[in-house]
Amino acid sequence: MNSLKSKLMLLTIIPFIIGIFILSGINYYKTQSTLNETLHTFEVSIVKEKQALLKHQFEVVQSLIKTILEKEKNILVAKEKVIELLTGIRYLDDKSGYFFAYEKKGDEYYFGFHPTKPNLNNQKTNIKAPDIKGYAFREDLIKFAKEQKYITYYYEKPKTKEIIPKMASSIFIPEFNWTLVTGIYVDDIENQVKVLKTQINKQSNNLLFILVVVTILLVVILIVTILPLVNNLILKPLNHFQNGLNSFFRYLNKESKSVELIALNSKDEIGQMAKTLDENIIKAKKDIEEDRELINDTIKVLGEFQKGDLSQRLSTDVTNPAFVKFKSVVNDMAKNLEENIENVLKIIDEYSKYNYLNKVDTTKFTHHLLKLANGVNNLADSITHMLLKEKENGEILINSSTVLLENVQKLNESSTNAAANLEETAASIEEMTSNIRNNSQNMAKMTNLTNNVTSSVNNGEKLANQTVNAMEEINLQVSSINEAILVIDQIAFQTNILSLNAAVEAATAGEAGKGFAVVAAEVRNLANRSAEAAKEIKSIVETATSKANDGKNIATDMIKGYDELNSNILNTIELIKNIENSSKEQLQGIEQINNAISILDQQTQKNAIVATQTKDIALSTDKIAKLIIKDVNEKEFEK
Repeated sequence: MNSLKSKLMLLTIIPFIIGIFILSGINYYKTQSTLNETLHTFEVSIVKEKQALLKHQFEVVQSLIKTILEKEKNILVAKEKVIELLTGIRYLDDKSGYFFAYEKKGDEYYFGFHPTKPNLNNQKTNIKAPDIKGYAFREDLIKFAKEQKYITYYYEKPKTKEIIPKMASSIFIPEFNWTLVTGIYVDDIENQVKVLKTQINKQSNNLLFILVVVTILLVVILIVTILPLVNNLILKPLNHFQNGLNSFFRYLNKESKSVELIALNSKDEIGQMAKTLDENIIKAKKDIEEDRELINDTIKVLGEFQKGDLSQRLSTDVTNPAFVKFKSVVNDMAKNLEENIENVLKIIDEYSKYNYLNKVDTTKFTHHLLKLANGVNNLADSITHMLLKEKENGEILINSSTVLLENVQKLNESSTNAAANLEETAASIEEMTSNIRNNSQNMAKMTNLTNNVTSSVNNGEKLANQTVNAMEEINLQVSSINEAILVIDQIAFQTNILSLNAAVEAATAGEAGKGFAVVAAEVRNLANRSAEAAKEIKSIVETATSKANDGKNIATDMIKGYDELNSNILNTIELIKNIENSSKEQLQGIEQINNAISILDQQTQKNAIVATQTKDIALSTDKIAKLIIKDVNEKEFEK
């Protein structure tokens, strides 16, 4: 299907077939349009025929009614005669052509008469009742009665009981206040139209079949007659032309070393194309061979370029302007590249000898070579900047190493002096630590002695308390003695009174009472001696009581003294404890200081060693800095 033969056949046959089908379609469309117009005209003519029949029947009826009215002046009698006349009229063969009337009474409508349904006479009717399609045909019949228009509605046919279309019209009879109506069924119109349409479609299909058969025959004749001509006049020359092109393209693609010409001798367009193509093939072959020779030479020269030999040049002569330009550009490029690289290598050689004064001239460079030249110049600038920075750093390093040597020397001397001073300080602090340790031990002994004194004071305070208690008991006993003395004194006083009474009674008794008087006198003497003895005992007891109170007061004062002594001893003990704690803390602090000084002494010794090592490093750094300055000064660069 992709061959030229197939395409030409399609290009020849398809338009022909499409043209035939278009003409057939147009013909079919025109035929259908004519059919539709004919059917429409036929239908319109039948409808007009029906309408003319209805109109004619109305004209006949109107003439009959007019004749009756002219003969009969009584409207009611004339109405009866008209009803009788119209009831018997049938103007169609199937007896379906009849008249009936609607009569208006007030605002309502009644059947004036109905020939096929007498029971509806004078019966009320609903003029708004619709047919099966929803059309209120009665209302339009009454409304169009004076204009005598034609309407179509659907109604039941009496014989077949089918709901079919019916054409009706009406006229107004003012004498009876009637709307006189008649109608005919028009289903026969549709049947006649269908029959006619079927006949025409059958003829149209026959015509279409004949057209298709003729089209097929024409296509077959076209294929049989045209294809051989197309094959001889077009396809064979084109195949020969195609073979020549394939040979040329195989030569171009290096699939063949030779090329065959097309060599068509025809005078038509294909022959002219073949002749022109042969001339261009000969010219192209010559150019291609020259170009291939130049390309091989270019590959060889570029291979030498790849190996680093930029002295090679293209020497093949060509006629192609593009390749002539290409040869010139490649040779110029090699020449410029060789010269520029020589300049760069010369500058780099100077750099390798530590001479950074010269720079690459960048005015002769572009693009990547310009980047190379700028890179070399930037390298020189970077090295110069590095040497300047190195020299500056060397000078700074020399100055710094000199200062460092001086500071290290000072540090070494300071470390030595600090080590000696620390040794002396350590010895002094060690002696101080020993003294503080002895003081702490003596404070502990004083604390023990103070505790013993406190125990003795507490014992004395207990004895004093016991003395006070004994004195209080003596006072209690003395109080008891005083109470006894008072009893004795009272007894002596009573005895003395009794002796006086006895003496009075004895005196009264006379001789009989002399002996009793002697007894009374003795009793009185005894009472007096008892009273004197009681006074002496009382005096002695009061003296003893006074002494006991004095002893009690002394014991109380002693207790107070013991309390004060105990309080002072406790304060002394507290002070001794505080001193002892302070001594311990001082001892710990001194020991820590001693340890710190010992560590500091060790660190100072290490610092002295580090200072000595640092001095050696400073000397080495000073030597390296001087070597850097010497090395930089030996190089040539912009300073």
